Amino acid sequence: MTQKGQGILKQFHNCRILRDGKIWLEDLWVRDGKIVDPEKIFFDEKIKPNIRFDCSGAIISPGYIDLQINGGFGVDFTHNIDKVQEGLDKVSKKLLEFGVTSFCPTLVTSPTETYYKILPKMKRKDGGMHGASILGIHLEGPFISPMKKGAHPENYIRTLEKGFESLLDMYGSLENVCLVTLAPELVNVQSVIEELCKRDIRVSLGHSVGNLHEGEAAVKSGASFITHLFNAMLPFHHRDPGLVGLLTSNKIPKGRSIHYGIIADGIHTHPAALRIAHRTHPEGLVLVTDAISALGLEEGMHQLGQLDIEIRAGRAYIAGTNTLCGSTTEMSKCVRHFKEATDCSIVEALEAATLHPARTLGIEKTKGVLTYGADADFVLLDDNLELLSTWIYGECVYNSKCSENGQ
Repeated sequence: MTQKGQGILKQFHNCRILRDGKIWLEDLWVRDGKIVDPEKIFFDEKIKPNIRFDCSGAIISPGYIDLQINGGFGVDFTHNIDKVQEGLDKVSKKLLEFGVTSFCPTLVTSPTETYYKILPKMKRKDGGMHGASILGIHLEGPFISPMKKGAHPENYIRTLEKGFESLLDMYGSLENVCLVTLAPELVNVQSVIEELCKRDIRVSLGHSVGNLHEGEAAVKSGASFITHLFNAMLPFHHRDPGLVGLLTSNKIPKGRSIHYGIIADGIHTHPAALRIAHRTHPEGLVLVTDAISALGLEEGMHQLGQLDIEIRAGRAYIAGTNTLCGSTTEMSKCVRHFKEATDCSIVEALEAATLHPARTLGIEKTKGVLTYGADADFVLLDDNLELLSTWIYGECVYNSKCSENGQ
């Protein structure tokens, strides 16, 4: 990573900082792209900052992290075979306008040749003025249930007949992958989960008709996430709560925690369902957008993977049907809607888009936090959680009042 302003000490004052589960009235200090401890500066180095920023009372939160985003602004990651890098660059840059400093480009169920062409080109990349950091790819399918396919084309859905070899045959290289969604009821799924975890690839459960027992077995094997809770899975039933029951299961191995994505766009998940999830297991809740190519675009026809989609009244449907197929809502709006719907605290709303997704990927020492030594990826927000500016590695990469020069 190349740092701008190497050695320059920056002090952000007149601000409130989200740190360690609280909002503190104190300054934020940054040097060489990292959050630094002011005590060492005062007592050991005895130096003054090179630059002081008056934050005018703003809240400073870690930058938002989106673990599930299929594209946006006319770009569909799965369909964009010939212009992969161009599409990634466009989405990465535009996400800065919504406070997203890191994300996982997500590929939906596709033919084998699509994965072979796209996966090698979707490399991890540090963020900056050019756009948000790319943390790794989220593969959502094709090893899912055809009965809960959602917007995934059924003719490309596959089983795990050959175990882990099925994944290698389908995807080719897993080098750039950090998260894989699987249906826990598939034959051979447990050995596949174990092998993915050995490779430090997180496993999510979703697009499934799996019951609670199958979900618990998958968690025991290493699965640690649930893909868009409530959507594309069996509804809660009092005799078998399905994957939703993992939120309160007493069979989760000690020292482990289940995180779950949820789409708080006001469309995919009813406010009452948001409240149920939050009050049941708040520490595991992760806001995801599940945004598609139509994010930031007008209503009409667009693309999601192999399918044509249609935006009607702000909702994305598979063309010619009433089947929802992803969101057109950006992350900062999801944060605000989630807070309003659940009446949770500002801290809880922000951590659902920062700390919790970072914990899901095991990167909470550097991302999703403002602790000393962490990457200086953060956003400035007003009291209504409206975005004022976005910063990556201590550099302003978007300013809502003066976005053309980033300062």
